[in-house]
Amino acid sequence: MRKIVQLLIVFFVSAQLNAQELRCTITVNADKIPSSNKQIFKTLENSLDEFVNQKRWTNFKYEPQERINCNLTLTILEQSGDDFKGHIQIQSSRPVYNSTYLTPVFNFKDDNFSFQYAEFEPLQFNANSFETNLVSVVSFYVYTILGMDADTFVLNGGTSFFTKAQNIVVQAQQSGYAGWNQNDGTKTRFTLIDNLLSPTYSLFHTAMYTYHLKGLDVMHKDKRQAKQKIAESIGFLKTIYDSRPNAFLLRVFMDSKADEIVNIFSDGPNYDTFKLKEDLLKISPLNASKWNDIK
Repeated sequence: MRKIVQLLIVFFVSAQLNAQELRCTITVNADKIPSSNKQIFKTLENSLDEFVNQKRWTNFKYEPQERINCNLTLTILEQSGDDFKGHIQIQSSRPVYNSTYLTPVFNFKDDNFSFQYAEFEPLQFNANSFETNLVSVVSFYVYTILGMDADTFVLNGGTSFFTKAQNIVVQAQQSGYAGWNQNDGTKTRFTLIDNLLSPTYSLFHTAMYTYHLKGLDVMHKDKRQAKQKIAESIGFLKTIYDSRPNAFLLRVFMDSKADEIVNIFSDGPNYDTFKLKEDLLKISPLNASKWNDIK
């Protein structure tokens, strides 16, 4: 077990020391826009692909096989000239040690998404100023993806990336766009990064680390021990629930992991799931039908 952990930590550190960080599929869906100029959306898609996948987001260098797999799907629902409104779906995954399986790490839909864009407009990120809302939103989620991924390899490994995402929030708060301020709602970019950096939710990071590195990554060697660690990570989330029953991060976790949890505990070897199911039902009652499928 110790050797596996050491190998994974070495893998994570060496990945950081070695190319661009992401292997991101960008999709711009404008099917609901009755526009004769559909080319602007293809241009936007290509520009975002270059912006996200060719930019160096950190001082680290990743080998091609070490890049983080992710998807950004922009769905455009309204257009008025150069003004666009819709939502953005963010998904990321990472490989499980000694397997071909990719586990979902982050799955989030942001409905507070509007921006201005002129075709062929350059996309430029400046960490010290707000350029455009499109650039800020996409850059915010790039750093969030990096942080969530790092949390699965090293305890609190994502903190530096979350801090960069928070800085983007600060720079964007006077922009007038929704999602950057505390009074914009409870399921926003502001709430997400505020929670991720709050000591109140420190156990969320412990859960991410335990679930992935101590749980999934040892599944090939000892499924029972892996299940025990994954159940333990759910216990950490239950502790958050006990003091913050409506914690946003609990929903963020379950939006990514609910189906996977069911699959893990519905397969052998047998594991006493009574307490696990009890915790899951409290943490995420909306997924009650899924939890009931756990045998």
